[in-house]
Parts: sequence; C-alpha cells; structure tokens
Amino acid sequence: MGIHEFLTSPAEASKRSGPHDRIVLSSRVRLARNVRGMAFPGWAKKPERIKALEAIRPAVEGLRQMNGAFSESMDNLTALDKQILVERHLVSREHAAKNAGSGLVLNKEESLCVMINEEDHLRMQSLRPGLQIKEAWQAIDQVDSVLEKKVEYAFSPVLGYLTACPTNLGTGIRVSAMLHLPALVLSEQINQIIQAVNKLGLAVRGLYGEGTEALGNVFQVSNQMTLGEMETDIVERLNKVLAQLIEHEENARASLLENKPKVVFNQIGRGYGILANAHSISSKETMNLLSLLRLGVDIGLFPGVERSLVDELFLITQPAHLQKGYSEKLSAEERDLLRADMLRERLRHVSRPHPVPSNPAGPKLDKPNES
Repeated sequence: MGIHEFLTSPAEASKRSGPHDRIVLSSRVRLARNVRGMAFPGWAKKPERIKALEAIRPAVEGLRQMNGAFSESMDNLTALDKQILVERHLVSREHAAKNAGSGLVLNKEESLCVMINEEDHLRMQSLRPGLQIKEAWQAIDQVDSVLEKKVEYAFSPVLGYLTACPTNLGTGIRVSAMLHLPALVLSEQINQIIQAVNKLGLAVRGLYGEGTEALGNVFQVSNQMTLGEMETDIVERLNKVLAQLIEHEENARASLLENKPKVVFNQIGRGYGILANAHSISSKETMNLLSLLRLGVDIGLFPGVERSLVDELFLITQPAHLQKGYSEKLSAEERDLLRADMLRERLRHVSRPHPVPSNPAGPKLDKPNES
C-alpha cells in the first residue's frame, strides 16, 4: 500500500477535533533517541545508516501501537510523497530530504510517527488535535518505555539521553503546539506576546518549524531546553503558557469585535471576496486569507459553515496536495490557477459574511483551564 492510499483523506483529517481547537490546531510531543554504539546519522556513512535502519525499524514495527502501520524506507518514497507528509506535519522538512538509510513508521490513526535516522536515530512523535499536550506525552512515553527494552539507548547518568544537537540533550523532549492567532496579529499584539513567551524559555516559530514563516497566522510554540528539567515539568509549563495564549487570543477577538468591528468585518469580507472570486492565487496568499475565513467562521459570520471546511482548504491548496491529482509536474503558475479554480468551486455555496447584530461578539468565548 502506498502512502496516498494509507493516509486519511484531507476531508476526514480536517474533522478531527480536540479541546480548544478554535485556537490550538494540534499538540505534539517528540522524543529524540540514539542507539548505543552506533554513529549518529549525521556522522554515519551510508552503510552504517542502512545497518541502523535495519536494526531499528523492526523494533518500531513490532510495537503494539504500530499494528497495521505504514512503514517505508525514505528512498522508496517520491519527492511528492515526502512533501505531502511535510504538509501534514507528519515528518520534518529535514527528514523529507533523506534517502537510503532513513525510514518512517506511521500508525493507522496518524497519531504516532517515528522518523528513523533523521538528525537522531529515532525521532518519535505523538500528535493530537487541539490542546492535548498531556495526552500526547503519555502516549509517546509509553512507546518510549517499550522501545527502550528492545533497543539500547545512548544514555549518560550525568547528561541523560545523548542527542546529535546539544539543545535536545537530557530528556530529548520537544513539546509543541500549533496555534491560530489571527486576532493577536490584527490587533498588533503578536510581537509583544512572542517576546513574553521567549522570556519564559519557549520558542515561537512559523508553520513548518524553525526558520519558517507564520503563514495563515499559525505559530508553533515549543520548549527550548531539555536538560535539567523533568519531562512532566516541561509538559506542565508549556500547558500553562498555552492556556494563557488561548486566553490572550480570545480576549483579542472579543476586544476587536467590541471596539473595531468594522475593521474585522472588512478584513474577513475582503478575504472571502478574493478567495471566492480569484482566478489565480498563490499558496501564501491563500493561507493568509483562509486564516481570516476561519476567524469569520469562529465568530459566527458564516452561519452553517463548518470550521473543518476551512481546515481542509488549508491542506488541499498547498503545493504537494494540489499536485497529487496530476501526473505531469505543474508549474507555480499552473498551481495558482488550479488553486483559484478549486477555491471558487468549494466556496460557491458559502454566502458572503453576515454580521449578526443581536450577538456581535459571535459564540460565547470559552476560557481554558490549566488542568
């Protein structure tokens, strides 16, 4: 079975829901591990990487959680396959660049993914929709505990788990969440928020992680240090910060609707107008305008429209997902034309935004708890 047949359809994937998913798109916990006695992937020669893959992959495939999983060597995946996995946030951009000697094991639910021979021998990640940092941690901790009995990890009693990058040394844990923060951007509070989060020892990155842009007003927030702090403390600290960020975004939405409703309606209306009528549109512009459309759905400007429609459009308008249905490689210009055609068709039955006078603030804003 190929990766396209294995993956959940974009429509179904977009219907996954979780706590506070108005703002938190997904939660992820990733662990970095290496095998004792083997050179780290970045220093290993090709035969050594292949040997490591052959030793590690069966151990991962044998996990109970990986029953019925997709398992493949990266050199057997096409460039398009890899880019689709990146667009779905199932593998890193760095792993997508790997070939012989690297591999991937992905469970049926697409909630557990193990990258073999990325920067480390093992990059294991647990993914959950919405704010589910603790649940993601519990799931990956179970996988790690079982795998540690099958594979001897490189571990120091003083330094903890040994990793290729010093910033992962110790626990090897990276806890992150993807947040949709359009109101903080519109109200010009986002830079202040990012600075405050950075001072807490957390990193704020773009849609695809380090060095990428916050397309569609989507930001990744994660821990920076992994040494000298217990995993549970890192998870708890990030969970509290995320709860505060959710509250800031909800407050920003309420404040904008109370004090500058016409500005909000104008932005959302213009975004809808372009998406529903354009005949050529880039991926970047699409994502930024879909962010406004999603905000419009959240505050009740599009009665009867499900948020999952916008989330699906976020996915299927990206370059690799667009290319998937065509055998010949599309140019950027051709993709822009097809993207516009798709958007006009999918939004044909979505009426222009209508503010509801009786409830201008839209649905009641829920306040997250920190439990």
